[in-house]
Amino acid sequence: MIQYHADVLIIGAGIVGLTIARELLSTGCKNIILIEKEKTVGVHASGRNSGVLHAGIYYAPDSLKAASCLNGNFLMREYCNRKKLPLLETGKVIVARNADELPILEELYRRASANGAKVEMIDEKQLARIEPNAKTYQTALFSHYTAVVNPKLILASLKQELEQSGVKFIFDCQFEGVSGSDAVQTTRGNIRFDYLINAAGAHCDKVASGFGAGLNYRMIPFKGIYRKLKKSKSDMVRGNIYPVPDIRNPFLGVHFTKSIYGDVYLGPTAIPAFGRENYGIVKGMDAEGADILFADALLFFSNPKFRTVAMSEPVKYLLPFFFKDAASLVKELDISDIEPSDKVGIRAQLVNRHSGELVYDFIIEKTGATIHVLNPVSPAFTSSMDLAKKIIETELAL
Repeated sequence: MIQYHADVLIIGAGIVGLTIARELLSTGCKNIILIEKEKTVGVHASGRNSGVLHAGIYYAPDSLKAASCLNGNFLMREYCNRKKLPLLETGKVIVARNADELPILEELYRRASANGAKVEMIDEKQLARIEPNAKTYQTALFSHYTAVVNPKLILASLKQELEQSGVKFIFDCQFEGVSGSDAVQTTRGNIRFDYLINAAGAHCDKVASGFGAGLNYRMIPFKGIYRKLKKSKSDMVRGNIYPVPDIRNPFLGVHFTKSIYGDVYLGPTAIPAFGRENYGIVKGMDAEGADILFADALLFFSNPKFRTVAMSEPVKYLLPFFFKDAASLVKELDISDIEPSDKVGIRAQLVNRHSGELVYDFIIEKTGATIHVLNPVSPAFTSSMDLAKKIIETELAL
């Protein structure tokens, strides 16, 4: 029995689903339904990220991430300014820990320049003026456009704006399957659609598979845990201090980020997790955990890059190992300066089934009247407003 009908049905009320709905409204689309399995918006990755607006530094110039990140940054800044939402424009420094990282720093400069980012190579004296406590080997990269926002305030603002414009939200509504070519089954009844957009985040592959999409990928979750500097030590960091990442893997490494409220977070890790919502040691582990563990084991033996992550990251649950990573970026830091944080997130990372490689870019797949946003990992929050425009303009023929 059909309970609802939508011109466009969006699955998932994270940042991607919300910005797509907002973009649809700008085209004149009226009958939009957005379903979400939680009780409100942005409960998972969108509301748990660090709040950093990235600036197009890390991504290959021919990628969708590169094409959407910087403009998404500008659009999100403009939105925050217009809505009077907090925005911290401190930039970011990426520091080298040894001589071996200098060629990677140069590659990041090349990518950033190709992507239109405003970046410059700076020496140790210049670094000291920007981030007095940061340390580097000879040179560092300064990103001017990196900023920090409060994701939850942005999500709440978008929800209010969409509701006032007539978008229908259905919460506590979980996707259960497909009913023919133009309807889905949910825990709140069947919903018929003319078009469907899958923005289900960590569950995007499950939704996609119901429509015969995304079959070349499987999901491997990674847990990002954070710690904090004690409040009395928060003046040790002015903005964002990042390491040179291992660009063989799509993770940025433990870094320092000062929030809009002055708290300094350290993290995240990239620990293989055993559930799409495995936020605790065992919390969030479910029947799928065994399948994920088996997939992790296969990757461990077949993919040297994944093996490096799997062997180096889990020990960061322990403060001494976490501290060692953080301390390598700054001149002064004592292990007693760090305290626990309740911030933790899951990176819902897709892996190519055929090559066994972690997928770096966003993936957009279209089948029939359905569009699937796959691998919506960092910088998805930053990219979201621009990515929504691209999806509506190029994929959805209203």
